[in-house]
Amino acid sequence: MSRKVTDKAVGNRPVRHAKTIIIGSGFAGLGLAIRLSTQGRTDYLVLERGSDVGGTWRDNTYPGAACDVPSQLYSYSFALNPNWSRSFSKQGEIQSYIQGVAKRYNVLDKHIFDCAVTAAHWNGDTARWEIETSKGSFTADTVVSAVGALCEPALPDIKGINTFEGETFHSARWNHDADLTGKRVAIIGTGASSIQIVPSIAPQVATLDVYQRTAPWLLPRMDRPYLLPERLAFKYLPGVQRLSRAAIYAARETQVVGLAKFPPLMQAFELLAKAKLRTEIRDPKLRAKVTPNFRIGCKRMLISNEYYPALSRDNVDVITDGIAEIRSNSIVTEDGTEREIDALIVATGFHVTDSPTYDTIVGRDGRTLAEVFDEVGQQGYKGAAVANFPNMFFLLGPNVGLGHTSMVYMIESQINYIADALSTVDRMGLRTVEVRRDAQDAYNKGLQAKLAKSVWLTGGCASWYLDKHGNNTTLWPDFTFEFRRLTKTFDVSAYETTSGVSRNDLKVVAV
Repeated sequence: MSRKVTDKAVGNRPVRHAKTIIIGSGFAGLGLAIRLSTQGRTDYLVLERGSDVGGTWRDNTYPGAACDVPSQLYSYSFALNPNWSRSFSKQGEIQSYIQGVAKRYNVLDKHIFDCAVTAAHWNGDTARWEIETSKGSFTADTVVSAVGALCEPALPDIKGINTFEGETFHSARWNHDADLTGKRVAIIGTGASSIQIVPSIAPQVATLDVYQRTAPWLLPRMDRPYLLPERLAFKYLPGVQRLSRAAIYAARETQVVGLAKFPPLMQAFELLAKAKLRTEIRDPKLRAKVTPNFRIGCKRMLISNEYYPALSRDNVDVITDGIAEIRSNSIVTEDGTEREIDALIVATGFHVTDSPTYDTIVGRDGRTLAEVFDEVGQQGYKGAAVANFPNMFFLLGPNVGLGHTSMVYMIESQINYIADALSTVDRMGLRTVEVRRDAQDAYNKGLQAKLAKSVWLTGGCASWYLDKHGNNTTLWPDFTFEFRRLTKTFDVSAYETTSGVSRNDLKVVAV
């Protein structure tokens, strides 16, 4: 019988043990679970704080929620979806796809839902991770953090925000019981979520005040329903869908040249965005308000055909003055103007470079991941490992993010790397693996050299791509196929290892 899950009593508290524990079940965690299962591994668990798979696509259910990556790229390569209804999919359709894949590959029985991880501590004596959760204690030989970057909502630090008496919620925690019809509504933020929410609710509300700190660049959204012949071809001629996917991937990859290698090339996109702005907003005063003052690509490029027209509605006002205070039923801006509202929507993004989850992970020397990152910034090795955290891997770790194409490609690249790492550990009989600090430093030195000439650092903006040290620790500064090459196999030579696994103190039980 293969070892699956082990129980051991610690005091009066039962502890469950699995060889590998995955934290989170969005695209990343679910994809790794499927890979482990297809490799014949049964000794793993997935701890998911939500009640279902899906991650950000489970949580973000705000009006108008949709993907800004073409549908054909937004699926696993091993589970293409021939049933996409349109070229850019909406939230519900993506979530249904993720749920369907989880069922098809029969990995839901390895999930523990509604299980929030509150602490993870490395025990050097036992060479195991000790994990505390809302559903009890666990230990694992290896932990894989698949906690996405867009999962912890960031709330603005505004005086009086907790005193507001009307409906208030973050875009990622949308309150569907709140009826906004005929209400005076304010939304703080003009990022990816906001530009989808604003056109969706503007027709139903009495007034909508859009509080803008930085104007985003918008490009056309080339969205359309798929025609019946296309859907039939995708379904019955798989080669057609793979060809379409490859063509879209190649076209998207050309953007890397302007984003990461020669930013002046982004001027072509900027001309397109400016033409769109002139066409869709006729009022010169409003147009001036929403014209960005930085090079396109420096912050996330957004796509919408509805946002600018929504801003031009008579009941919508774009406010660029900073917010001084929020009162029980109003917002006061720095110029002293007070605007009464009935509902407040906070669309201010997420904790990306300062995730609260970093405070819960304690490494080999007793420091948390947050403390390690606080010293030198959010650095890792191939986005999959961090020095001082043995037997821990990361999906969507530092410098894995993208500004031009599908994150699923990067996720699958990392899955290749981590799955091979686990196989290497078994094959070589390793007790611990920890990336060497010199290997990590050399890797990051190379990354920052490439990033120094990118639009993200030369484009004249401040963005959530940057950490408090001013380094871009979020994005991958090269072609994605180059990342795929780097993560094809696990390079054990870059790691400190120990061998001689002993688990004699455990009692193996069937599950």
